[in-house]
Amino acid sequence: MKTNNPHGHVEIDNLQLNFHSFALKDINLDISAGEYFVLLGPTGSGKTVLLEAIAGLQSSQSGRIVIDGQDITNLVPEKRGIGFVYQDYALFPHLTVAQNITLGLAARNRSHIQHLLPMFSRNGRKDAQRGIKAQLHETTRLLRIDHLLKRMPEKLSGGEKQRVALARALIVRPRLMLLDEPLSSLDPERREVLQRELLRIHQEVGTTTIHVTHDFEEAIALGDRIAVIHDGEILQVGSPETIFRHPASEFVARFVGARNIFESKTVQPTMSGTTILTHNGLNISTLTSLSGKLHYSIRPEDIIIAREKLHSSVRNCFEGQVTTITNKGMLVYVTVDVTPEKNQFPPTPFVCAITRSSYDEMSLHIGDRVAIGFKASAVHVF
Repeated sequence: MKTNNPHGHVEIDNLQLNFHSFALKDINLDISAGEYFVLLGPTGSGKTVLLEAIAGLQSSQSGRIVIDGQDITNLVPEKRGIGFVYQDYALFPHLTVAQNITLGLAARNRSHIQHLLPMFSRNGRKDAQRGIKAQLHETTRLLRIDHLLKRMPEKLSGGEKQRVALARALIVRPRLMLLDEPLSSLDPERREVLQRELLRIHQEVGTTTIHVTHDFEEAIALGDRIAVIHDGEILQVGSPETIFRHPASEFVARFVGARNIFESKTVQPTMSGTTILTHNGLNISTLTSLSGKLHYSIRPEDIIIAREKLHSSVRNCFEGQVTTITNKGMLVYVTVDVTPEKNQFPPTPFVCAITRSSYDEMSLHIGDRVAIGFKASAVHVF
C-alpha cells in the first residue's frame, strides 16, 4: 500500500448545516495532506454530523467542502474518495471478514459487485479474483489480520472488529479517512494498543485522517492538530500543546482539564513587567498584556506543593489547607484552600497534581497546612 500519500488536502469553508434541532455554524477548517487531525468535543457537540457532511451523508445548507482543489460539496458519497469507519464498525454479520473488507471496493466502484462475494469460488473470474486478492492481502497484512479472513464478525473481539472496519475503509485507498469514535467501545488496555496501531498505520500509509473523540488524552496521543468543537461551533484549532497549555476560552480550558479556572476583577501592571490579577483578595502575577474582564487558568501539574514555606523564584506563593485528596493512580490531586490575609473573601481552592511517590513522601492528610507556588508564566489568561 502506497506510503506518504501526497493527496488529501481538505478545506472546509463557512459550512452550515441544519439537522433537526441542531446546527453546524460556519465551520472553517484547513487540514493538510497527510495530517492526523482530531476533532474533539463532548457528546452532542456536532462531531459526527460534521463527519457525515464531509462524507456526503448529510447535506449542508451553505459553504464548501474541497479536497485537493476539487469541490465535493454536491458529489455523491461514493465519488468523494473517502473512507468512513463508524463507532459501531457496521460489519455485515452474515459475511466473512474477507467479504466484509472487499465490499469496501464495491462502495468505490459498483461495477465490481458481481465479483466480490464469489471471490473464493472456483467459478469466479480469475482476473478479478487476482486483483481483489492482491489488494486484500496487502491491506490485511498492514492491519495484521491475515489470520482472520475466514471468520465471521461474531467470532471477533472488539479490537479485531475495529481492524476489519479500518481494512474495509483502507482497501479502496481513500484520499481521506474519517474515524468516528473508533476507540470508544474498547477497554483501556485495548484502547492503548489500537492507538499505537492507528499511528503505525498512518505513518505507513500517510492518508489524511480526521479522527473524532471526546477523550482529550486520546486526542493528545494521536493528533498532529486538534479542533475543539462545541454546540456546532469550532472554538479552537491548534497543536495538542497549544490546546493543552493555552486554551482560548473557559469551555476549552475546562474540557481539557485545566481545573484551576478563575475570573479576574482587576488588572494592575507592575514595574517588573508582570501583571497582577486580583481574585478573592489574592494577587496573582502573570505575563499577560490583556486587560478588561479576564479569565485565567493554572494547570494542576504546574503548581508546586510543599510542607514548608517556599523559598524560590516563583512569583506566586501562598499558604493554605488541604481540603480534598483524590488518588488517580500514578497522580494524586490535592486541593488546597488558600485564604487571603483579609478574611472578608472566601478561600480560593487550588487543585495541585503530584506524583504518587511525592505524595507518599510528604504524607499529606486532609487538614494539613501546606505551601503552594507557581510561576507567572504558568498562568494562562484568556
